[in-house]
Amino acid sequence: MTAPARSRQQRWKDTLHRLENDVDVWVATADPDGTPYLVPLSFLWDGDTLLLATLATSPTGRNLRDTGRVRLGIGLTRDVVLVDGTVETLTPDDLPDGVGDAFAAKTGFDPRRSTGSYSYFRVRPRRVQAWREEDEIAGRDLVRDGRRIVD
Repeated sequence: MTAPARSRQQRWKDTLHRLENDVDVWVATADPDGTPYLVPLSFLWDGDTLLLATLATSPTGRNLRDTGRVRLGIGLTRDVVLVDGTVETLTPDDLPDGVGDAFAAKTGFDPRRSTGSYSYFRVRPRRVQAWREEDEIAGRDLVRDGRRIVD
């Protein structure tokens, strides 16, 4: 039996729980010509933005840097959070104190200690949607134009 549809407020709480506790996210990018690319990466949520890391020369790294746009998928297909965001590219030296350590502690991976040339990517959510089933499609938007629309 399917659970009853959640209120927007409950979906926001559930979304924050995912952002704070999930480790991995599907990262969808496209190159400037529109060729899509999808990979799983780990992330750190700081309460406002998500931080990703990948090789600077990988297709995802290049797409994030070159387009400044991304779509993220967190959770299961029947309990999904989608985030459309703008991207800021950071070098390891650009990270504020403690952020690299927090990323490594949460994800179990420290790009600063890797042999490849990694970049960090700060994603600022512009749109956030969350839903489980068809009965939650209406009202799935939780953030629009970078502003939370949930009370």
